[in-house]
Amino acid sequence: MILVGSQRAGAINLADHLMNTHENDHVTIHELRGFVGRDLHEALQEAHAISKSTKCEQFMFSLSVSPPKDQDASEQDLLNAIERAEKTVGLDGQPHAVIFHEKQGRRHAHAVWSRIDADTMRAINLPHFKNRLMTLSRELFLDHSWELPNGLRRDGGKSPLNFTLDEWQQAKRLGLDPREIKQSFQEAWKHSDSKRAFQHALEDRGYFLCRGDRRGFVAMDIHGEVFSVPRMLNIKTKEVAARLGDPQDLQSTDQTRSAIAEKVTDHIHRYIDRVDEHHTREMAPLDQQKQAMKEAQRKERQTLKAKQKERWQQESRDRARSLRNGLAGLWDRVSGRANAIKDQNEREAWDAAKRDQQQRDDLVTAHLKERRILQEKMDALRRKHALNRKILARDLAQTMRLSDQIEL
Repeated sequence: MILVGSQRAGAINLADHLMNTHENDHVTIHELRGFVGRDLHEALQEAHAISKSTKCEQFMFSLSVSPPKDQDASEQDLLNAIERAEKTVGLDGQPHAVIFHEKQGRRHAHAVWSRIDADTMRAINLPHFKNRLMTLSRELFLDHSWELPNGLRRDGGKSPLNFTLDEWQQAKRLGLDPREIKQSFQEAWKHSDSKRAFQHALEDRGYFLCRGDRRGFVAMDIHGEVFSVPRMLNIKTKEVAARLGDPQDLQSTDQTRSAIAEKVTDHIHRYIDRVDEHHTREMAPLDQQKQAMKEAQRKERQTLKAKQKERWQQESRDRARSLRNGLAGLWDRVSGRANAIKDQNEREAWDAAKRDQQQRDDLVTAHLKERRILQEKMDALRRKHALNRKILARDLAQTMRLSDQIEL
């Protein structure tokens, strides 16, 4: 399991995020332990209220638990990982919430603990929790016989595609995969041996070399987003300077932004809008299919939940009737038969609970499989759209260079 934990505040924001049914196909609150609140918002606000009696600002510990992309994890697998993480970081017995998310045909879990010890009214210290979670994550991979990712290998292997949160969010705003952006810069660097060659190679890919505010090399795309050249190339600033020289003869970011705004004609803007509209129309049927699938799956789960509840109530009544009343019941207690019946009832209740859990797992597994088939179609269409955007960026760069020649 991939485990990502953090100490944090913001009860309302976290509850809103965890209950977000727009980005997730399904959201299920599995457990609220140790809280008086009846839903997640009430529970986390309760944790916040208790923390007011302390000096602790980051009064919650949030954990995400995700299986590898090519693996499915059962409900019990996720719960076991959360239980082990709770003990690993030192939050045994603390009030917590467990939420299951399903998105793009995959299931993962989130857990949130209160860090405030109700007996001492002090925040529980969580030393080295990141290292501890990484060690536990490696153990979970090995327990499930899953292939270790490079980040968890002990032989020094590490993925070259290691993005910061800012890089990922920046790429997400543009609708591009961050790997695609980095590869564009790296390909341009590979095929150039001077500042001018690099500048043209970047422009062919829709990026324009300019001078950053701190006199470093940056590049700007047609939307005005600025990218650090050394960061995109994964090399040091001095290596960039050794090949490209002094950035002083380049335009500043403000000048580049103005130049782009002047050069991008209304015709090209309309072309971009038409491409975006076409992409939206192409994706619409799949989005509708996804929404219909979500609603159908939710109904199936609600039906299963209702049937399980009805069956559980009936089985509970049947078990209760097995304990006789009156003189017969007195005789059962004296003879020990009542205790034997109670033990049998407990075993049957446990078996029934595990049976219901397995039914839920089976239904979720079937739903995930169904969702993955749709996700493959959506991913293929997005790859096609990304290629279209690359072609548009290339054509735009060529048009702008032609415009420069005309102006000269």
